[in-house]
Amino acid sequence: MKEVRLALVGFGNVGKALVQLLDAKREILNQEFGFNPIIIGIATGSHGMAINPSGLETHKAISLSEEGKNLDSLSTLAQPKSIIEFIETCPADVLFENSPVNHHTGQPATDHIKTALQSGMHAITANKGPVAHAYKELVALADKNQRRFLFESAVMDGAPIFSLFRGPLPAVELKGFQGILNSCTNLLIELMEQGKDFEEAVDYGKSIGITETDPAADIEGWDAAIKVAALCNVLMGGSITPEQVKRTGISGLTPAMIQQALITGERWKLVCSAKQTVNGLETSVEPQRVAPNSPLYSVNGTSSFVQFELDTLPGLGILESNPGPKTTAYGLLADLINVMRGA
Repeated sequence: MKEVRLALVGFGNVGKALVQLLDAKREILNQEFGFNPIIIGIATGSHGMAINPSGLETHKAISLSEEGKNLDSLSTLAQPKSIIEFIETCPADVLFENSPVNHHTGQPATDHIKTALQSGMHAITANKGPVAHAYKELVALADKNQRRFLFESAVMDGAPIFSLFRGPLPAVELKGFQGILNSCTNLLIELMEQGKDFEEAVDYGKSIGITETDPAADIEGWDAAIKVAALCNVLMGGSITPEQVKRTGISGLTPAMIQQALITGERWKLVCSAKQTVNGLETSVEPQRVAPNSPLYSVNGTSSFVQFELDTLPGLGILESNPGPKTTAYGLLADLINVMRGA
């Protein structure tokens, strides 16, 4: 049985869900895939860091984190002075990089992944920033060091978007896509359809944890734009950043506009799109009215949807309903399995 040593940067809801999922799937990982994962390092932004080459007490790490306590007491090695030093010090085989996203630079996550690859680790992330801002550079660095850089959970959580194009869809040409990639704004618009004003909808979103404390990244379209950039860079050969995506958020939508659309049988959606043209990639994120015959019309609540236009499959769609930390963690686990089996 091969032991695979894991290090985690970021230990929020997704990191904790990953720890629990690894435990729940351990027998399958052992028997079907021939490896046993062991977490030997955890680095957090506000609760310290811990490294134990023999394996950390992960359940205790979760308890300490949820109690607001420091993880340092779990460490058997000297405390690193930074997360970069943590990555360089931790003798792991795989790094899971799940720090908060920076929509405008992709940092510091990009440097974390670079350090891991240069230190001989495979790198797996749910962070959209490095995929949007440094995809080609990181893939080249991974190839140079004979390691893998995977990121299934960066767009639509655990839904198989990127891996779909690596394996099951050989020899296809992706001409474009459209979809609803930001679940927060989709819910906010639906709440406004139900009669809430914009501020009430945002407050409700905050109360259930679907928005950030500062929801501007969702409302202004940055989260959607970074996902468009990531899809374009990986699947369509692009080299674009979120700033290059034509972007309009939802703050301009009024209750009157939303009700008028409903009267005519239409709905507003924050639509993400990209297409290949003779002048290169054209990308956009903008509110649009969609009719009942659109596949976007029935995407409700916190669900996400993307429809790909392929030369051989002109309307291939993937719907993800009601995602959460567990679905994101599954995408990370799927990447780990694919690293181990070379897929």
